Amino acid sequence: MNPLVPKTKKERLDFSNFDLPVHELRSGYRSAVYFWRTKRILEYDNLKAHITHQIFQKNERVQVCGADEAIQILRCATGYYENYGRAQTVFDRLLGLKKQVNRQVQTRNEHELRSLLDERFELSLELDKLWIDKFDEIDVFALHDGDDLAAWETAMILHGDYSYFSHLESVYLGVLARRTKICTNSHAVVEAAQGKPVLFFTDRFDHFWLQDGDGYAAHLGGMSAVASNAMASWYGEKGMGTLPHAMIVAYGGDSVLAVEKFNHHFPEVNAIALVDFDNDCVTTALKCAHQLGDRLWGVRLDTASNLVDRSLQKKDSANDELAGVSPLLVEAVRTALDKEGFGHVKIIASGGFRPERIRKFEKLDVPVDIYAVGSWILSGQYDFTADAVRLNGENLAKVGREYKPNDRLEKVV
Repeated sequence: MNPLVPKTKKERLDFSNFDLPVHELRSGYRSAVYFWRTKRILEYDNLKAHITHQIFQKNERVQVCGADEAIQILRCATGYYENYGRAQTVFDRLLGLKKQVNRQVQTRNEHELRSLLDERFELSLELDKLWIDKFDEIDVFALHDGDDLAAWETAMILHGDYSYFSHLESVYLGVLARRTKICTNSHAVVEAAQGKPVLFFTDRFDHFWLQDGDGYAAHLGGMSAVASNAMASWYGEKGMGTLPHAMIVAYGGDSVLAVEKFNHHFPEVNAIALVDFDNDCVTTALKCAHQLGDRLWGVRLDTASNLVDRSLQKKDSANDELAGVSPLLVEAVRTALDKEGFGHVKIIASGGFRPERIRKFEKLDVPVDIYAVGSWILSGQYDFTADAVRLNGENLAKVGREYKPNDRLEKVV
């Protein structure tokens, strides 16, 4: 494929979704230093090297994500400063102001804070005026978020004066690696669940600044719901969840009272009881069901992997078959609820679930209605690499990394 031939454009995420640190990206602050130095060397020598940059990864069965985010990084930070000396001075002051503003927020010195914010705004405007935007002078071709991607298949192609975008390589590759991991792993657990809803609960396992894009990636991977509002912000929904064990503690260890309070104060939200607090899921689930009746939407089982629920402790089975949220525990809770007329109550299983375990549950036809998956989604590596493969329209690449056009790529207009 000739990289300059456009294909039909599809809708991509709007720039307004991304909270990008524009000045930091333009100034190389978030870039690997050697990419920034490469940009400056090319500019010093006025070397107009028109390079075709080819981006790929090496895993099979991948759902690519982060392409739209990478495009917006390029959109806002492709170009150069017309006066680097002044730009660096202004940017350094902005970094200093960032810390000062944070201090004044803590001390609540309103007068000083307003002064600092005004200065920051003026300096940001000055940096914007110093920036020469060159995004329209490069060509970007990319897959769409959620597209399947094979090993070594080209996911994205950039073509243009390399000095305009060389400083962004490590930034957009990191975005692609992170979002693709979340999307691919989410797809794997959703596929294992065979149509049953899966909840994305990774909020406690990673930095909170990652939630917006991670939630979007999980949504593309097929997750039915996410834990926080931030996670759902890019696709216009809200987070969901049950009550935590700490709330049960706050109400004196009374699981029934805790879910009753939840339902009282949030009647519009599905009431889901957390029933493993006393390590007696069957008894607690029944107590909650009798108390709330039709108001009880579901129960969540979250028994620790080193514990055997009281309802199973007399079972003649190996401990590893009984511990944690086991198939036998789910079946015991389902049987007890159905026997007493609470067949409408759904069972949510959480705690250490991953594709292999979900597939086992499904093969055994365990009566789980919904799975909640957390830390496993963050596992594995989906590293992306960018190679320069053509110079001024002629093939030129590192041995083994030759130009591999991809008819599936669409031009970013």
